[in-house]
Amino acid sequence: MSDHRYEAEGAFAGTGRGGTVDLGVDEAEILEKRPEGGPDGTGPRERPRSLWSDAWRDLRRNPVFIVSALVIVFLVLISVWPSAIASGSPLDCDLSKAQQGPQAGHPFGFDGQGCDVYTRTVHGARTSVTVGVLATLGVAVLGSVLGALAGFFGGFWDSVLSRITDVFFAIPVVLGGLVLLSVITSNTIWPVIGFIVLLGWPQIFRIARGAVITAQQNDYVQAARALGASNARLVLRHIAPNAVAPVIVVATIALGTYIALEATLSYLGVGLKPPSVSWGIDISAASPYIRNAPHALLWPSGALAITVLAFIMLGDAVRDALDPKLR
Repeated sequence: MSDHRYEAEGAFAGTGRGGTVDLGVDEAEILEKRPEGGPDGTGPRERPRSLWSDAWRDLRRNPVFIVSALVIVFLVLISVWPSAIASGSPLDCDLSKAQQGPQAGHPFGFDGQGCDVYTRTVHGARTSVTVGVLATLGVAVLGSVLGALAGFFGGFWDSVLSRITDVFFAIPVVLGGLVLLSVITSNTIWPVIGFIVLLGWPQIFRIARGAVITAQQNDYVQAARALGASNARLVLRHIAPNAVAPVIVVATIALGTYIALEATLSYLGVGLKPPSVSWGIDISAASPYIRNAPHALLWPSGALAITVLAFIMLGDAVRDALDPKLR
């Protein structure tokens, strides 16, 4: 029986005519010798599993991932369609019911302005999830692109971009939000998203830069470079698929942090402002009445804590699945 062996880092293969051909990572994996079905070499062959298929198999068996994913799916659904479980308007308030406790049709009671806490808590999920998702996408795209350029080309561009990230890392997030957002009068979510992207991209930049530097030192990248592959092909075909995993992990965990940051800025009065509906605004408004109406503070703060915890748990589960050292 022949000894079938496969070099995982090989990125080129013989053509049978005395030459070689440049292969991508997926193409190289297909060349792996698989167990044959019979002694004659015929029969079904098992398809090789990639990093992503192995990660998905591990995630499906991880209860932490399942629980956090269910919570996040529920949050996304009520963010898209809040009227499905809360038919009223979050802006309908009755001062005669201010600070009253739970009653029929109003399970969470009323806040200091007589607004239904349940309805405002449900509608507040839309703002928090929207800000978190859009800010994470902006941070991931900007940080990944700049980090890939710095890690791939190095030299002057790496030095310049690295020093710029050091400057942004030196800015305290909350203090920067108080300074920058206090001069903006817009009540939309875009100033908050822009601020988070402005101060959040350096973290992804460092992760992407390190991943690209590590990936381009592999033998299959060097082989593709020696065979004349262009820079665009090297980055998109060989380096990016192997450098994107740590970026996904960090971005998933950071999403929960950005939701908490939006609530913090809104609580301090420089983020979203009334009449916008946000958990941070509700927590800020309920703080003076914590003794007389603790329920008005409990529910939005509890929803915020559960949401942040769900995204952090999801990021931890994805990290464990994508880290080959934990296999």
